Amino acid sequence: MNDFQHRSAEINDLLCILNLLAWDARTQMPAGGSPTRAQQTATLSGLAQRQLLDPAYERAAEAALSTAEPGSVAARAAEQALGAVRALRRVPEDLTRDLALTKSAAQDAWVEARARGDFGHFAPHLTRMVDLTRRLADALGHREHPYDALLGLYEPGLTTRTLGELFSQLRPHHLSLLRDVQARPQPRLDFLARDYGVAEQEVLALELAQATGYDLARGRLDASAHPFEISFTREDVRITTRYRPDFLPGALFGVLHEAGHAMYEQGVSPELTRSVLTSDLLGLYAVGGASYGTHESQSRLWENRVGRSRAFWDRHFPRAQALFPSQLADVTAEEFWRAVNRVQPSLIRVEADELTYDLHIMLRVDLETALIAGDLTVPELPEAWNARMEADLGLKVPDDARGVLQDIHWSAGLIGYFPTYTLGNLLAAQFFEAAQAALPDLGASLARGEYGPLRTWLTEQIYRHGRTYTPHELLERTTGRGLDPAPYLAYLSGKYRDLYGLTAKETA
Repeated sequence: MNDFQHRSAEINDLLCILNLLAWDARTQMPAGGSPTRAQQTATLSGLAQRQLLDPAYERAAEAALSTAEPGSVAARAAEQALGAVRALRRVPEDLTRDLALTKSAAQDAWVEARARGDFGHFAPHLTRMVDLTRRLADALGHREHPYDALLGLYEPGLTTRTLGELFSQLRPHHLSLLRDVQARPQPRLDFLARDYGVAEQEVLALELAQATGYDLARGRLDASAHPFEISFTREDVRITTRYRPDFLPGALFGVLHEAGHAMYEQGVSPELTRSVLTSDLLGLYAVGGASYGTHESQSRLWENRVGRSRAFWDRHFPRAQALFPSQLADVTAEEFWRAVNRVQPSLIRVEADELTYDLHIMLRVDLETALIAGDLTVPELPEAWNARMEADLGLKVPDDARGVLQDIHWSAGLIGYFPTYTLGNLLAAQFFEAAQAALPDLGASLARGEYGPLRTWLTEQIYRHGRTYTPHELLERTTGRGLDPAPYLAYLSGKYRDLYGLTAKETA
C-alpha cells in the first residue's frame, strides 16, 4: 500500500465511523445522546476534511497519478482525490463543522416535529440548514443557478436546466396516464389495511430481501423513523424500514428498496475497500455507488421491476399467506399483485405508486430549488407544499406530518438529492432493458424465483466498479447510450395498460 492508498484508507475509515454514528443515532441512541453526538460528528467531519486538505495528501495523490497507467483504476482514484481536494479547498472548515452540528440538531427537531405534526418546531432548524446550504453552493461555485452546485454533489453533470427539460417530458406523460388510469375500475385494496403484526412483517420482509440476494452475514435490518441503507465497507451494510400495523406494503417494499441499495454496496469489488473509489470525498460520506442516481436505480429496480412484478408474487404470496393466514385468507396472488401496483394518489412519497412517485419528486425539487434561489422562504413552505399536492394529485394535506415534514432529507442537509430518485427510475429501466438483452432467460429465471442471474449481471456491470467510472461512463458501458427516458416511459405505459386494461392508444 503506497502513501496515497494508506492516507485514503484512513479517510475512508473516518467516513465509515461517521456512518456508524449516523446509523446509531437513527436506530439505537437514546434521545439524551444527541448534543454530544452532534459534537462527535462535527469533530470527525472536520478531521476528515483536514486530512483531505493536508498538502501531504495532495502530494501523495499527485505522485500516485504520475506513476499510474492512464485510465487505470489507480489513476482514476488519484484523479478523483485531486478533484475533491481542489473543490473542498473552497469550502471553509467552519462551514463543514456548522453543517454537521446543524444536521444533528435538525434531525432531532425533525423527528419531534413530525411526531407532533408541528412544522413550526422544525422551521428554525430548516432555515439554518438552507442558509448553510446556500453558503456551500456559493463556495463550490456555479454558473447558472446555485442549485446546480448542490445537484453536482449527488449527480455529477446534472443541472437545473437539464432537470427541467427532463421533467417537461415526464410530467405531461404521467399526468395523462394518471387520468386514464383513474377512469378505469380500480383493484380491490381493502385487505392491505388489515391488522398485520410487526413481528410477522419483519420476518416476511427480511425473507424477501434475502431471497433477492441481501447477505445477512454482512448486514442487518432495524426499524427507524425513515427507511435507509448505510454501509461501513462492503462487509457491513445495514438497512432499516418502518412498520405500520395497518398497512402491509410499506415495510415490505421499503425493505426491498433498501436491500437494492445494500446489494450494490455488498457487490463492490473487495479490492476497492477503504479506498477513494468507495468514498464520496466531496460529500464526506462512505459509499461505493458511482452516483446517488445510480444507487437509486438499484433500489428502484429491485423494489419495482422485481418486487412488484406478477412473477414475484405468484412465487412469494403463499409465504405471505402462511404468515398472515386470517388477513389474506380471502385474497389471491393476482389480487395482491394488483393491489400493490394500484395507482392511488397518496400523501406519502415512500408509499406512492410508481406512476405518481415522480410527481412527488418534482414537487420537492421545485420547492427546494425555490428555497435555494430565495424565491420561497421556509415559513411559506407548508402552504406551497399543500397547494402543489392538491394541484397535482387532488389531495388535501391534513397535517404537516403527512405533508412537508414527511421526509428526513432536508433535516439531513440533503438538498439536491431528491432528483436522484426520478433519475434512478430512468436508469433502472435502461439497466433492466440491457439485462434482458444480455440474459435471454431472465424472465423465466425470475419466474422461478432465481434472482442470482440478474444480481450477478448487475454486479459485473455496475456494482463491482464502485466509483471507478462516472455515472455517464457507467451508463454508456452498460447500455450503449446515454440517459434516455424512452424505456422508462414505455415500461410505465405497458405496465398500466396491462393492469388497467388500457388500449395502446390510451397509453401512447
